[in-house]
Amino acid sequence: MQAESVAFTHRGAVRDHNEDAFVEFTDCGLWVVADGMGGYRAGDVASQLICDTVTSARRRHDGMLGKVELEQAIQQANQRIRRFGREELGGQTLGSTVVALLIEGDAYHLFWAGDSRCYRLRDNEMTQLSRDHSQVADMVEQGVLDEREAERHPLAHVITRALGVDDSLTLDYRSGQVEPGDYFMLCSDGVSKELENAEIRAFLNGGPIHDVSQAMMHSLLIKKCNDNITCIIVKVPDRCYSPGDVTGGDDETIPMKVRLS
Repeated sequence: MQAESVAFTHRGAVRDHNEDAFVEFTDCGLWVVADGMGGYRAGDVASQLICDTVTSARRRHDGMLGKVELEQAIQQANQRIRRFGREELGGQTLGSTVVALLIEGDAYHLFWAGDSRCYRLRDNEMTQLSRDHSQVADMVEQGVLDEREAERHPLAHVITRALGVDDSLTLDYRSGQVEPGDYFMLCSDGVSKELENAEIRAFLNGGPIHDVSQAMMHSLLIKKCNDNITCIIVKVPDRCYSPGDVTGGDDETIPMKVRLS
């Protein structure tokens, strides 16, 4: 059965323009959030190139992208961003994070690079499915910081992986089972830095996702969020998928590295 989704994007309460971008294709179970890197030139171009490349790939494949085609499209976007920097910006670097969710039958596939995130709410339990590619995330993993300290750390904005930075891009990949009633939430770091897991869980339990989306955006703007904010909420139907659909296994995270010509 087809999932339901709703999205918002906004420049936020401080920034004068929006460097985030997203695509939302509920008909083929595909959602992407990209966050242009504010420290580089043309971050809005980089994020839009990712979304445009995924959209073009979907069109070439008759409106449907599988796991392999999605990964290839993101890799192609990396090359397009690199080429734009060389040809249009005199060799300057521009970049963007990305998080992409694909639901096929009762399996999900998640790709990401950078600190845009994907969360899942299942049976009232919040799980961050993606792992930030950032200096503070590495410090948390090493035991130098705890998670609460990391969110307010001066290096919280420094990411260690993004599209457009290198010719060769390593994407992280995670897959797993989709269960009836699951919520997935993709967002840029402008959202995740303002809302804790408990707040996100409370929002997602707050009723129809269109109302939840509006309430979440309003809350972020009231908080005077100092970054662009983009969020996609995906709601899986409460009914089970048909037996003939694809079945996913246990959650698994795999780094993937593909070099395209």
